Amino acid sequence: MTGGQQDFARELVSKVTGIAETSAKVKSRSGTASPRAAAAKTGPNLFSPDKEIKLVKRLGVAPRPSILAVGSSTGGPQALMKFFTNLDSSIKVPIVVTQHMPPTFTTILAKNLNENSGFTAKEAEDGDTLEPGRIHVAPGDHHMEVVDERGVHKLRLNQNPQENFCRPAVDPMLRSVVKVFGSKVLVVILTGMGFDGQKGSIAVHEAGGTILAQDEESSVVWGMPRAAAEAGVCSAVLSLDELPAKVQSFVARGAL
Repeated sequence: MTGGQQDFARELVSKVTGIAETSAKVKSRSGTASPRAAAAKTGPNLFSPDKEIKLVKRLGVAPRPSILAVGSSTGGPQALMKFFTNLDSSIKVPIVVTQHMPPTFTTILAKNLNENSGFTAKEAEDGDTLEPGRIHVAPGDHHMEVVDERGVHKLRLNQNPQENFCRPAVDPMLRSVVKVFGSKVLVVILTGMGFDGQKGSIAVHEAGGTILAQDEESSVVWGMPRAAAEAGVCSAVLSLDELPAKVQSFVARGAL
């Protein structure tokens, strides 16, 4: 981790105390996060210890994505930094990110991704035009959606009711990208508490898009990725170290 990344991690850990405290509460004695304990704090228990995770096996080559959508929560800031630092910054699709964080902290997140990840990143503003290779971060307390306005892909922000106890939430972002891009959507669900992103991932899958999820071992809390995986819509469940190369390969060649 670079000096900038270390400063970023320290800054977020010291300021976003609520997230840090919640993460600590769901740690087991061995130091491993309990996904079922995490789910119990945010909604109905969707996780079954006996439920088999079935990966989607595609026949042929899936459509090359026209957008990358990333969702994360607890442990997400550090995971996002590592993910984007290891992802080739020449990637030629727009990137939208929803991280569960309050206002001000999403500003800090976008700023630090811009300065340290190798990508141009900014906190989204209403009416922004999607740009290839740019990270657009949903601002705290606003859902972020992608719309097609006369052939121009733009971002719209709203303060509609919370979804999955969150605003911003991942599900509305994913529903919106499906409406605009159809099957040409690539979703990555990173570490996070709860199940936000599961319904949106199902919508992406039903439209022919592709979902990847972070694995349990590399997640701070294996809630959101597990919810997507247990829905049976993921093409792969991978470590945080493996995800960037998989995404890069898929964007470049349309093949997993």
